[in-house]
Amino acid sequence: MDSPTSNGGSSARIVPARSSMIESIRGCGLSGVRIDKESLKRKLLIPHYLRHAIRDAIRSRDPTSEAERYFNTSKVDNREEAPEGPMAVFVNSRSGGRHGPELKGRLQQLMGEEQVFDLSDVKPHEFVEYGLVCLEKLAALGDLCARDTREKMRIMVAGGDGTVGWVLGSLAALNRQGREPVPPVGIIPLGTGNDLARSFGWGGSFPFAWKSAVKRSLYRAITGPIYRLDSWHLLVSMPDGFVVDTPHSLKPTEECSLDQGLEVEGKLPEKANCYEGVFYNYFSIGMDAQIAYGFHHLRNEKPYLAQGPITNKLIYSSYTCSQGWFLTPCISDPSLRGLKNILRMHVKKVNCSEWELIPIPRSVRAIVALNLHNYGSGRRPWGSPNPEYLEKRGFVEAHVDDGLLEIFGLKQGWHASFVMVELISAKHIAQAAAIRLEIRGGEWKHAYMQMDGEPWKQPMSKEYSSFVEIKREPYHSLMINGE
Repeated sequence: MDSPTSNGGSSARIVPARSSMIESIRGCGLSGVRIDKESLKRKLLIPHYLRHAIRDAIRSRDPTSEAERYFNTSKVDNREEAPEGPMAVFVNSRSGGRHGPELKGRLQQLMGEEQVFDLSDVKPHEFVEYGLVCLEKLAALGDLCARDTREKMRIMVAGGDGTVGWVLGSLAALNRQGREPVPPVGIIPLGTGNDLARSFGWGGSFPFAWKSAVKRSLYRAITGPIYRLDSWHLLVSMPDGFVVDTPHSLKPTEECSLDQGLEVEGKLPEKANCYEGVFYNYFSIGMDAQIAYGFHHLRNEKPYLAQGPITNKLIYSSYTCSQGWFLTPCISDPSLRGLKNILRMHVKKVNCSEWELIPIPRSVRAIVALNLHNYGSGRRPWGSPNPEYLEKRGFVEAHVDDGLLEIFGLKQGWHASFVMVELISAKHIAQAAAIRLEIRGGEWKHAYMQMDGEPWKQPMSKEYSSFVEIKREPYHSLMINGE
């Protein structure tokens, strides 16, 4: 074991993970109070004219005109009061196997259809750019109900970690534009890992008695306290001409402002392609990302295999055994497996403004920079190091809002397997407020990377360096505690 751990629980500021079975039983209502459907609907239902104003603003992409039209066709004095918990729900109908479309219908029964958005039809940024702007325009015209609805607004996301990150990233535009308050986010877990949902008390799986559990989830989304979550900006720079099939969380950018205070080992290209994105749970490079990449493409090519979280986990486990931990293209030369051959890593540690070169252990085949305690469907690879160990290594206790990432490594197949069943901790490497990776090819032509479960294949040049730079965003995302 890489570090001694204390007998105490997790941080008081984050909800500890539970097993999927316990979460599912809890979702069946054995420990909950019966929630009246009509009473819940009154708490959630946005007034009719505001629901339609939001819908029409998104469709027309003209929130100003829609706000003026709805304001002029209704009498301000006779408008309704805002509900206690006005809510917009985003549903990834492709998640949760066959449950996604059924869940969408159930949610539409519990609130207005216009408050439930299928992500295949309405994207989160469209809601932010048009729907919320329409409410803000109505409020500016003197509509008090629109003002209160905008201020009380909460968001519910039915999907996996990638879907939640997509919504959080779209809401982050409100911070940049000074359009506060930013709605906090709750989760109905439909993904495979659901580590964000686990970390904030929403459970790690879709419950058995999901119809009644949906009511309780919505009620908790209205009443639950709000926690802060660090957001991390990721910038990828590579030589011009490389073609990368990036996930939707990475977008091309002209702003390729890498920190100039570091020397580089390889040559710098004259022109570079840059991509940027934001993650909330983790970034990783190496074999775990390669496995995720293979699983992701297998599921896209054969969607009939993705019938739910349990099936996904079985496929993922079988893919793991054949695609990375135990087999490798470098099987004839085991020394080539380690990331040390292609990677240099610099970090800025806590309360330090200078970059420090961190040696990569020769045996490490995957490096993960983790923001949450949970990783890989509720595993806790960083563990709970005791105070003596933390002091010895220069670490501090990990929290989701402390401005630090926990960097750990996964080594050989047996080591990764023992970490994932929590028999040992992962290889502790560093805690960092910022990370800079320099990557150059050799025997390897590609590196596999992922952030929050979205993998991609990163081409590498033998001559020129590529870079990944990670820094914390200056604002926190807001999460609703569903415990």
